[in-house]
Amino acid sequence: MTEGSNDWGDLADSFLKACARHKILVATAESCTGGMIMSLLTDIPGSSSMVDRGFVTYSNEAKIDLVDVSCATLQAHGAVSEETAGEMAQGALKNSRAGIALAVTGIAGPDGGSAEKPVGLVWFGMALKGKPVGTEKVIFENRGRDFIRRETVKHALRMGLKALG
Repeated sequence: MTEGSNDWGDLADSFLKACARHKILVATAESCTGGMIMSLLTDIPGSSSMVDRGFVTYSNEAKIDLVDVSCATLQAHGAVSEETAGEMAQGALKNSRAGIALAVTGIAGPDGGSAEKPVGLVWFGMALKGKPVGTEKVIFENRGRDFIRRETVKHALRMGLKALG
């Protein structure tokens, strides 16, 4: 991996251990990270007992088809929005055997940003069975695509860890 990979591994390991303590599986719905969260989780030996599945929902069509994001949500708010992140997390939970789902959608750059939605903007969704969906917005410093994606992975795992205590 790249710089900071030990941080990644420690976070991923801690998150999977929390899933094991709660006896739940994890699912992800990833847009801007393209499966990096799931890849990191499955790098850990024994992860198959805590990992169910990952949805790479890079396109709007994938968000609709795989994790039930509504066309109306995408039209009204766009792919990078609180509403979309929340629906991605809910859909990942619904379309899996998981007890927790992490979702990310954002603008990793180098282009694609605007004044309203700058490069570095990421919306996170987290769904835990039996609880309301949680969302968070982070605008990461634009230090390049790799940096934004790495920080997104770390933030998503921290969000999941916080939810599981």
